[in-house]
Amino acid sequence: MKILKIVAIVFAAVLLALAGAAAWLHATFDAARLKQEIAAVVERQTGRVLKIEGELALSLWPDLAVNIGRATLSEPGGAAEFARIEAARVAVAVLPLLSKQVVVREVAIDRLAATVVKKRDGTLNVADLAAGKKEEKPRDAAVPPASPIDIAAIRVANARFDWRDEQTGSTFSLADLDLSSGPVRFAAGRGGIEALTLAARGQRDADAFTLRIEAPRLDIAPAGARGETLKLAATLAGKERKLAATLTLADVAGDARTLKIGRFALDADAKMNDARAVAKLASPVALDLGKRTVALTQLAGRLDLTHPKLPMKTLALPLAGAASADLARQSASLRIDTKLDDGAIKAKLDIGRFAPLALGFDLDIDALDLDKYLPPERKGTQDGGGAAGQAPQAKIDLSALKGLDLKGTVSIGRLAAAKLKASDIRARIDARDGRLNVAPLSAKLYDGRLDGALAVDADGNRFAAKQTLAGVRIGPLLKDLADKDMLEGRGDVALDVAARGDTAAALRKSLAGTARVALADGAVKGINIGQKLRELRGMLKGGQDVGVASDATQKTDFSELAASFRIANGVARNDDLTAKSPLLRLAGAGDIDIGNERLDYLLKASVVATSKGQGGGELDSLKGLTVPVRLTGPFARPDWKIELAGLAGEAVKAKVEARKEELKQKAEDKLKDRLRGLLGK
Repeated sequence: MKILKIVAIVFAAVLLALAGAAAWLHATFDAARLKQEIAAVVERQTGRVLKIEGELALSLWPDLAVNIGRATLSEPGGAAEFARIEAARVAVAVLPLLSKQVVVREVAIDRLAATVVKKRDGTLNVADLAAGKKEEKPRDAAVPPASPIDIAAIRVANARFDWRDEQTGSTFSLADLDLSSGPVRFAAGRGGIEALTLAARGQRDADAFTLRIEAPRLDIAPAGARGETLKLAATLAGKERKLAATLTLADVAGDARTLKIGRFALDADAKMNDARAVAKLASPVALDLGKRTVALTQLAGRLDLTHPKLPMKTLALPLAGAASADLARQSASLRIDTKLDDGAIKAKLDIGRFAPLALGFDLDIDALDLDKYLPPERKGTQDGGGAAGQAPQAKIDLSALKGLDLKGTVSIGRLAAAKLKASDIRARIDARDGRLNVAPLSAKLYDGRLDGALAVDADGNRFAAKQTLAGVRIGPLLKDLADKDMLEGRGDVALDVAARGDTAAALRKSLAGTARVALADGAVKGINIGQKLRELRGMLKGGQDVGVASDATQKTDFSELAASFRIANGVARNDDLTAKSPLLRLAGAGDIDIGNERLDYLLKASVVATSKGQGGGELDSLKGLTVPVRLTGPFARPDWKIELAGLAGEAVKAKVEARKEELKQKAEDKLKDRLRGLLGK
């Protein structure tokens, strides 16, 4: 009983001492004076004005707590409001104070709001707060040990943060931010946090987003760290686009320098208009906090692309690879492998600089048939742009080039795209300062080879191409490239052209440069000139032009053909076409209007042989005669016209000349016979 009596006396003495201390604090607490003193210290230290407009109150039981009402903090100089709170509370346990220990029961902030601005000169309006105030310390002053942290609970409710970039005009806001946690304890290099949750919604320019983070427990000690599964969920919603993503980090372990995450998993579902992409990725993660490096060592997953215009509706791509980043050096790398049908695709990306982004890459594709995956081409439409009954032409937007710093190589074993077919494609790509250069560019196609270069300049939407095609079959190439069946043969084509414009039609109408073609063993399709001359030789006397409808089954053969072109404002001018065949010689000149897809061309056909086996005997009467054949109209179906007017006299003259030549030849032969007789030979 005596012991209990002593304990009771001691307990009563402690309570009496606490009551006396509480009474003294309450009696001497002057809220108005404290507000002034705190505001003076803040202004002296930061140059900002602190106004505590609400109450400043002290409570003593069951915890020692300070309650603050509405308060605002100004921008430097006191010109405008930078941040404000509607209420805040800090509470500490009373009994641990007797042993000089601070145990925080609660830190609560209600309706905190702050605005961060990046000014036109690139500085931030919080730079002065981040820098802090430097204080002189004696060189031999000991560094005090870090104060232990023991907070039972943290609560932030209805907070809001705004970001405004005056250089770019972009904005970002984070609203309705709620943060709560269980105990937070750190001391002597060890500690942990429990039941951390964060939820917020926000706005970035025109896009709205939500964010939620859950971390049940994280323990940190000198020997290592360990945590339960952390989850991050986010959504993004904008005009015609949506994104929902979930990030999971499980089996977290490590120490103060290194951290290992047994499983990093990302699930994302993105929609853009009618297109949808669903991605699933997972990998172990290794972090070196000292070196500021992170590595995803075994990436695995898949990407599903869905679009109603895809022939197969959904395209599934398996993914495997690895990724790493060095935050100190601002560099990163990614290796990703996938498959499209039976063709392997391997990509390597290297980021040499994060901002502005500098990217290097290597892309290696076994085989790719883009026509299989692209929506079918709409029939019966033209890209003239904007005429009645036609859809306006899409603008060519090259603005993305202006921010690129890109360099790499592309290798494709076999490619089919827009009906074109090529193999062994090699290209080196360099994009910077708004310019894209593809050089060298080489490929095998249509039994021949292509070598050259391409250039694109975002300044003025300018395009340029220098290409040499050697030994190609021109007929299948034209058919696949432009759906035109006008020419056959095999040989060489050289192009050096440039264009500018913001639509495909504008590019065609601005095309300028030069072109050359040299073909062998081919044909001009649409008309058989030799046959038509045989059919019409009896009409020469009538002197009437004869129209001939284009017929894809008819063609004029040639053993060789050569021509050069000067191109200006989308019109290719030719003055030197020559072609040879066993029966005919062709010469040509005229205009090919690429911009409007029309022809105005004049061929001159001359009969030079009369081989009986080729029907030449029927053209004896036309031997030596040049017959104009005019080609006019749209590329798709041009009109042929044999211009016979005025040729009757030419035909008689040609016949007389042929008769003279025949008599001359007979006279020469007779003279040679007489000379041989006189010489006895």
